[in-house]
Amino acid sequence: MTFRFLPHAFILSAALAGTGLKPHPQALPNIHPPGEVDRPEMVKFIVSDPATLPGIVVDETAAELVGEWQYSTHTPPYVGLGYLHDMKTGKGTKSVTFTPELPKAGWYEVRLAHCYNVRRSTKSPVTIHHADGDTTVRINQQEEPKHGRLFRTLGTFRFEAGRVGWVRVSNDGTEEGKVVIADAVQFLPVAGR
Repeated sequence: MTFRFLPHAFILSAALAGTGLKPHPQALPNIHPPGEVDRPEMVKFIVSDPATLPGIVVDETAAELVGEWQYSTHTPPYVGLGYLHDMKTGKGTKSVTFTPELPKAGWYEVRLAHCYNVRRSTKSPVTIHHADGDTTVRINQQEEPKHGRLFRTLGTFRFEAGRVGWVRVSNDGTEEGKVVIADAVQFLPVAGR
């Protein structure tokens, strides 16, 4: 595997500093130096400030963590400071829950952000807690997400206003030796439903 130090790493760090994001206090720090990435061609798809995205976006910096998760910036793209991974350990004991503050009740398309490669789980469970119950889907995090190479649609669901709905990524039932990624969740209002 070849690693490259990107000369624009310091520029990227400065851009991230302007977002006001701080790493999740429970997450273990990134072990990769700034600019050390496995796919330099994907750096241009990083969304450094979640506030620039449409809809309501919950970044991992505001999520609830269960178990040990570690930051990484090694495989772009990602939202914000980086993404979390389960370190291939504690299968069935770890989760990241993203809870939005939805301004009004209604239907929302729910999208999950994750970087992708062959080291990822092919059956990462994602549970959406919405107004009509819970829906769990298993996603293949080796596949490229369709939206900006970063977000994949989980479905359209009805939510109540406020902080009563959530999306949870866990590592329950995922393969030994494969990584589960948790980065950000986007809630896009759907008109006319």
